[in-house]
Amino acid sequence: MDSSLRTDEEIENIYRRHVNTVYRVCFSYMKNAADTEDIVQETFLKLLLSQKEFQSEQHEKAWLIVTASNACKDALRRRRYAENLEDYPSLTYEEADSTDRILPAVLSLPATYKDVVYLYYYEGYSTFEIAKLLHCSASTIRNRLARARKLLKKYGLDGDCS
Repeated sequence: MDSSLRTDEEIENIYRRHVNTVYRVCFSYMKNAADTEDIVQETFLKLLLSQKEFQSEQHEKAWLIVTASNACKDALRRRRYAENLEDYPSLTYEEADSTDRILPAVLSLPATYKDVVYLYYYEGYSTFEIAKLLHCSASTIRNRLARARKLLKKYGLDGDCS
């Protein structure tokens, strides 16, 4: 037996630790539960099929977020939704998270800003870590955060997103 294969228990533990995060990331792209569940399943299937060894739980989480984001982008591209996301209704307050009044506004941001805001405020990544995840510079991430904050102010959400 290959020692790099994960046991059922390891897979279950990874799933339990990160399923909610992966679901939120996917929902922010897909905007409906059915498509979100498909992409969450696809993301964890990719984990099962990969022989990726993680250095830590943070590395594991980052890999799942990037994999889920890429799977969503691919699905949207395949369906030609990418250019028409504005035509879809925004996520309602109840669908997003009944404890969060800001998430619906964040989810309505363009994908470039939404990803950065989500990773920074909701997942707690630093601008440097986000830059590594998204393959761009830390200054680009800071600029995107600043622009996203300006857009959120138009929604009447002044101040910090946290």
